[in-house]
Amino acid sequence: MTDKPPIVIKKYANRRLYNTDISAYITLEHLAAMVRQGKDFKVVDAKTAEDITRSVLTQIIVEEEGRGHNMLPVNFLRQLIGLYGDGMQSVVPQYLDAAMKSFRTNQEQVQKMFSGSLAVKPFSGTAFEKLAEQNLAMMKAAAKMFAAPLAKPEAAATSPEADNEIADLKARMAAMQDKINALSKT
Repeated sequence: MTDKPPIVIKKYANRRLYNTDISAYITLEHLAAMVRQGKDFKVVDAKTAEDITRSVLTQIIVEEEGRGHNMLPVNFLRQLIGLYGDGMQSVVPQYLDAAMKSFRTNQEQVQKMFSGSLAVKPFSGTAFEKLAEQNLAMMKAAAKMFAAPLAKPEAAATSPEADNEIADLKARMAAMQDKINALSKT
């Protein structure tokens, strides 16, 4: 993504999408291609000017999944839905964003290894071990970052309900850390 402002895509009531950059109507497939090309865009409701980018991107994912391009495991979807309305809901977007950035970085490193542009041989245990270690370090750092606000200040007095909520959140974070550790070992 560049410093240019995002391309504005207008969505009309008839569900048509209009790319203001090229002055043409486009489809969700065009938007998916723009994402893959790294083009930054913003989808707005043509009548209200409301930013609806999130819902349109979600629609693209639903259509891709419907075509049989299954990337999202059922268990992941269930866990994600279970987090809506949960105390951890505000933390999940940042965590998933950090995880996807790390995944993308690792993916690029693996592609470089296979293209021969790195000195490390692709199937040597150390190359993949290093990627796994980097991933684990990122996950641990993210867990620490998200757990830090949960720590109770020494001087502050809290209610029993707040103490219970904090204990519950700490337990959930510990469970997430256990899952991350288990995933990094596979």
